[in-house]
Amino acid sequence: MRNSRKRRRSLRRRSYRKRNGQRLSVREYKLRRQREIILHTITFVIVLFFILSGFVFGIGKIHKTKEKKQDAEASAEADNTPLDVVDTVIKDVQLNPYLEKSADAASFFKGYKVQYVESNVSTINTENMMSTYAVLLDLDTGEVIAGKSARTRINPASMTKILTLLVAAEHIKSLDDEYEINEGITKYVLENDCMNVGLQVGDKQTVRDLMYGTILKSGADAAIGLAEYVAGSQDAFVELMNQKLEELGLSDSAHFTNCVGIFNEDHYCTPLDIAIILKAAEENALCHEILQARTYTTSPTKAAPKGINISNLFLRRIEDKDTHGEVLGAKTGYVHQAGSCGASYEISNNGKHYICVTANSFSSWRCIYDHVEIYDSFVN
Repeated sequence: MRNSRKRRRSLRRRSYRKRNGQRLSVREYKLRRQREIILHTITFVIVLFFILSGFVFGIGKIHKTKEKKQDAEASAEADNTPLDVVDTVIKDVQLNPYLEKSADAASFFKGYKVQYVESNVSTINTENMMSTYAVLLDLDTGEVIAGKSARTRINPASMTKILTLLVAAEHIKSLDDEYEINEGITKYVLENDCMNVGLQVGDKQTVRDLMYGTILKSGADAAIGLAEYVAGSQDAFVELMNQKLEELGLSDSAHFTNCVGIFNEDHYCTPLDIAIILKAAEENALCHEILQARTYTTSPTKAAPKGINISNLFLRRIEDKDTHGEVLGAKTGYVHQAGSCGASYEISNNGKHYICVTANSFSSWRCIYDHVEIYDSFVN
């Protein structure tokens, strides 16, 4: 037994020698043993890890196989089970109320491309019609009935504001939103000698006030306030106006540079273009309502604590004239270069719908009588 132990110790000592055959010192021996223990421990841990991983993987595979089997059984059972039909309720899409069609629009011809057949268009040359330019459009058929230089480029003056109203109606968020009149607006009105509602810096008006003020009083202060409310600036709003002209198919003959109607060489359209713009506005329920309003009272202002009373003078002046129908909507305009202008919408006594546009008359009253003359001559 003792000899056996000696033999093992001798073998161990021989195995822990240096490469040159010398014995390891005690310190060197301990360091080598520590490294061996660490290596064996790491090897053991790695082996144990792989064993456990294989065990877990095997259990997971068994579990997934069981789930697939259960799903297959459930699917097979479902194939033989009658399905319950559930009614799906689709909620109505919330439409922009300011894009609603007017009741009259159902009677109008579709789209914005008119029928202008030269041989079928009567020339307006009666002695009692003084305007240089004019057109009468049948809204039921899309036919131009009568004209006088109807496709000649003009400055539309404040008839421009019909498009201002329409574009605003298509972009506003609420009629009850307020906008405060700023110094830039009043300065613009003063420098360009514009018609205005009478709004001052600091006056707060609702969008509704601004829309009525733009049409009934032809107020540049209201129109610019409306433009700034919608687009942030008049320039940005004018871009929307020209986009609308393109949408209406008028971009080849019409181009606007401002929302008011101030004269500019690049601010132009034809009388027929204005007729199409008014048609589009009359098709919009909100615009239709504003264009046919006789009177309106704004929200309170600094100068008018009870609000400012405004009127559509064209409608009030023409309502007692014989036009073989009733003029329901209108917008006038004037700049020196364009004279007195007007665009009106009428329903005749036999229920037909018309738009009349005139330009370059010598007075606002003469403009009204020119519309009376055209309706009287060509509307049955």
